[in-house]
Amino acid sequence: MADLVAGLRELLLTSGLLAASDSDPALVGTARRSYRPGGSLKVHGVCREPVISATGYGGIVTHVLADDGRWFSVSDVKPGGPARARGAAGATVALGSGSVDHAQLSRGGLLISGATLSRDGRLGAGRGVRATPVPGLSWTTGPLAHLFDRPLAQAAAARLAPGNDVERAESQAGELIGCDVVVVGAAEDHLFARELTPDAADSEGLLIRLVPANGHPELAHAANFRKLASRPGLRLRVVGRLDPDRAATLRPLAVGPVPDSTATLLLPPEWAGHADLGYDRLEGAHFPPAGDLPPVESLAALPPDPVAEAPLWRLRRLVEVAVSGGRRAAAEPARDGARASGAAALRRSGFRTAADLAEALAAEADRRGRDVFGRTQQADPDGYARVWLSAAVYLSGTERALVEATWQPSAAA
Repeated sequence: MADLVAGLRELLLTSGLLAASDSDPALVGTARRSYRPGGSLKVHGVCREPVISATGYGGIVTHVLADDGRWFSVSDVKPGGPARARGAAGATVALGSGSVDHAQLSRGGLLISGATLSRDGRLGAGRGVRATPVPGLSWTTGPLAHLFDRPLAQAAAARLAPGNDVERAESQAGELIGCDVVVVGAAEDHLFARELTPDAADSEGLLIRLVPANGHPELAHAANFRKLASRPGLRLRVVGRLDPDRAATLRPLAVGPVPDSTATLLLPPEWAGHADLGYDRLEGAHFPPAGDLPPVESLAALPPDPVAEAPLWRLRRLVEVAVSGGRRAAAEPARDGARASGAAALRRSGFRTAADLAEALAAEADRRGRDVFGRTQQADPDGYARVWLSAAVYLSGTERALVEATWQPSAAA
């Protein structure tokens, strides 16, 4: 339902801006991905990510980082589903010489001449592209080490910053976040971990949630998370993707040992310092003895989730009902008297704009004009669409602001 609401919101917002003669060329879009010349590049493998889509596609995306800090990706996604996602772990990279597979690229590098780049950072495999394998870097050297220099609060703020610059949003779509954390507990589908920073004690770092990037049983994510959850006090170096819809949540794609720590992973040399959570399976030998893990302060209770606990669910439910049940379903609060109580609850919590929008949406859904003979006329679809869009855009922006606040240490402690 959330995806359906987001799709309808984007459709109405884009068509509305086009109807208003907005001059932004990004609103027109493109029929297929275009590539532009990128010259010469030297990229270093960071991790592999299995891909399983709901439309029957499967494969792999390998994320790489250039010397200048730009993120790129090499993908191999075709019809095939979970079986192809597993098999693509060692598939040959369709780039240049074709002598490197994705497993090697994630722990190695490429020197590329004649590179072609898409706006979202994908590396193309045109005729003029030439790629030569080069030795890889560990997560502790070169540009890969800089992934872990920036505090999580700053990295999250950069990803969640508001703006309508579509090109900037696309350029950041493939960017991952790196951080050092200590595991402190587990609940439901996620781990709780605290950020490790040089100037703060282990119990004072930002508390975040780690959620599997993909829960499919044929991938290794869930099994690896179970192993990590059983070892509170374990130090981890994590590379993952920020979840923009959940409070302070990171979806790890790969983990590695924290430098200069004994309470961390002990990975085999052939893994080159990191484990791809979707493909590499962590075993008991990859963990230090339980006695070497320092005690950590356990969570007395689950930390609050301002996104899930905010009374915005009242407006969210009305927005979703309007999509799933249509105009008549959205008009019910205006007919049975529930509109006033819901709006009052939102106002008591300080969400006055949400209350006004909920009342306006229910009232507009129930609005019916009459002709000179008293007969009910066809409802105005444009006015109803505008009110629904206002509520949906407000809801999206407010929830994004709540998520952004949870990445600040004072809010998540």
